[in-house]
Amino acid sequence: MNTQRRKTLAKLRGVLDDLRSQLETAKDELETVKDDEQEAYDNMPEGLQQGEKGELAQNAVDNLDSALSTLEDAVSQVEDAVSSIEAAEE
Repeated sequence: MNTQRRKTLAKLRGVLDDLRSQLETAKDELETVKDDEQEAYDNMPEGLQQGEKGELAQNAVDNLDSALSTLEDAVSQVEDAVSSIEAAEE
């Protein structure tokens, strides 16, 4: 591989490292929001948990959990891309 392509790959690795960092930050913040919403639901009286307000809170927790799973997959895919780029540079 020539020098120019190696420079391009190094630049791309930097971009992907930044993206991974941003995804990790988003994942951490999202997890905090999900945990706070779960705690709010858990602290509701049982009557509210069974009602519309409780259902909305539980749906929010479920959707945030799904979003977290998607972000974890994205982080893993970015890490795989970086590994593949590093292997190409060898």
